[in-house]
Amino acid sequence: MRNQTARRVAIVGAVRIPFCRAYTSYRTCSNREMMTAALGGLVERFDLQGERIGDVSLGAVIKHPRDFNLARESTLSSGLAAETPAFDIQRACGTSLSAASAIASKIAVGMIDSGIAGGTDSISDVPVVYPDAYRRLLFASAGGKTLGQRLKPWLGLRPRHFKPQFPIVVEPRTGLSMGQSMEITARQWHISREAQDALALASHKNAERAYRDGFFDDLVIEFNGARQDNNIRGDTSIEKLAGLRPVFDRSGSGTLTAGNSTPLTDGASVVLMGSEQWAAERGLPVLAYMTYAKAAAVNYVDDEGLLMAPAYAVSEMLEQADLALQDFDFYEIHEAFAAQTLATLAAWESPEFCRERLGRSEPMGSIDRSRLNVKGGSVAVGHPFAATGTRLLGTLAKLLHERGSGRGLVTACTAGGMGVTAILEAADSD
Repeated sequence: MRNQTARRVAIVGAVRIPFCRAYTSYRTCSNREMMTAALGGLVERFDLQGERIGDVSLGAVIKHPRDFNLARESTLSSGLAAETPAFDIQRACGTSLSAASAIASKIAVGMIDSGIAGGTDSISDVPVVYPDAYRRLLFASAGGKTLGQRLKPWLGLRPRHFKPQFPIVVEPRTGLSMGQSMEITARQWHISREAQDALALASHKNAERAYRDGFFDDLVIEFNGARQDNNIRGDTSIEKLAGLRPVFDRSGSGTLTAGNSTPLTDGASVVLMGSEQWAAERGLPVLAYMTYAKAAAVNYVDDEGLLMAPAYAVSEMLEQADLALQDFDFYEIHEAFAAQTLATLAAWESPEFCRERLGRSEPMGSIDRSRLNVKGGSVAVGHPFAATGTRLLGTLAKLLHERGSGRGLVTACTAGGMGVTAILEAADSD
């Protein structure tokens, strides 16, 4: 560790593979294969073959035991120098945004000059385990010293031992899925079904337009036959979305549907970061600077909505940065559910919430919705849990670079009642 004046942290570029609905294009692909593909694409794009990078931070939310060293193994297969260190990180859906924050901090204080952050997740290749009783039987057999001792445990084998246990995405402390928790928050904030469907429609239309205009041409690389995100429905409509049934609350009062929620998704993404000097020495572009980052957590068990932590994280970060919510040209807000994004926006507009929860004398106010997720959001693009953060960063950095000036805000809610947020500024902004 070095103690020195903080350096500016540049985002040099980003690459991801297409995000694809679970059990489709990547149904036979592992986290490591997807992570290596995205990382290898970044190495090729920026001519980093054989280059020793300061550090690499990658992660996945759902991992096989075989991926205990996912970041290092993916790095070794990427084309980077074998001397490049790497470490795994996991903060649920904020994993890769947290990885970027960790790499940025190391660059800022001079520990490293360059780094890569990213994430991957596969629903198609989730680990399947068997009951604990079967595992104990196996261990008892393996620990036997004689043939009889190894065979005896198998006398207790029963058909129930072969019933697989699939991973379940529920909060251990509440027993609720994320969608069920979000239904509660949607009711608390009076988020209508119509408002959710309207945001979902904008997400799909913006993403479809971005691909048509070529925005993703240098951000998304082909992998396993996929050339673009396959969940985007450019031909959807309010009428089609309105025709879908709620999936988390079927009592007649539910509002969250498959159309206004993120689908289960496979994919991977990475961003390349460095000091200004490191980028200049290699003739690499500086798309934007990462100037602030913040994580927050809430007591979601009995005090706050599961996915409301970004409202707190952004408030705290803006106070540190001496900025207002309106001081941004782009907002990249992860759409875990359309209702989550709308509830966060409503919280910032609420005098009571800002006073009682955020300790502010006035509400943070509203944002210009035309600046929100202008190239599509997670509802349309998809959400491979650990990969979304660096997707958001890559999109935002390119938006700021094309604009030539300005500032952008990125946020991600996570399981466990946490939120991660960051500020990017265009390279020409002073």
